[in-house]
Amino acid sequence: QVQLVESGGGLAQPGGSLRLSCAGSGFTFSSYTMSWARQAPGKGLEWVSGIYSDDSDTYYADSVKGRFTISRDKAKNMLYLQMNSLKPEDTALYYCAYKIGRLSTMVDEYDYWGQGTQVTVSS
Repeated sequence: QVQLVESGGGLAQPGGSLRLSCAGSGFTFSSYTMSWARQAPGKGLEWVSGIYSDDSDTYYADSVKGRFTISRDKAKNMLYLQMNSLKPEDTALYYCAYKIGRLSTMVDEYDYWGQGTQVTVSS
């Protein structure tokens, strides 16, 4: 059974940091391109960051570039998103997802999603 379980969300102050984790099981974790996406209240799902299956490259949305870092530990079947210099506009439900093949910024091209973890940035 395929599972993606996100954790690490919570309340952070503006300028603070959080590290999100995504635990994968039931599929060959190392074979897939993986991404993080988020959904802010009242808005659509927004792609945030992605990493190729061979970890050869990482990509970021302009809104998070220079502040967020995506990484993966294949031995532990874990995907991470280190979020620094958080802003109130980063408040959203954050999801991890995987797909076969090329990395895409189009969220509807992903095959499986987790249930999400809430991030709230507020003073």
